[in-house]
Parts: sequence; structure tokens; C-alpha cells
Amino acid sequence: MTAMFDQELREQLAQARKELAAARAEGDADGVQAYEGRIASLIRLAAQHGITLPHDAREEERPLP
Repeated sequence: MTAMFDQELREQLAQARKELAAARAEGDADGVQAYEGRIASLIRLAAQHGITLPHDAREEERPLP
């Protein structure tokens, strides 16, 4: 995969994490669920394209209740 794709994915992941933190701070349960799903999706996409993420990022991928 290209370096641009890798960088864009990492930027989107960082933004989704910021939005998740904001949703949690605001008590926005729907937002939390949406951003958890977005993060999990981005982590799966990274794995599908051979992009290595830090170990802690992979732990974020978990089934939603």
C-alpha cells in the first residue's frame, strides 16, 4: 500500500479517537458507539492492507454489544 494511504488511515484513526473521547466526555452514547465502530473498521482496514499499528490500537477492535 502506498505511504499516502497509510498516512491517511492513521490520520482518520487519530481523528476518530478524538471524536470518541469527546463523545464520552459529553455522555453521548450514540456517538461513542458510532466512533467505536469507526475505529474498529479502520483497524480492520489497516490489517487487510498490511499496515502495522501499535499493539494498543489492535486492542480497540472488539465486537460492539
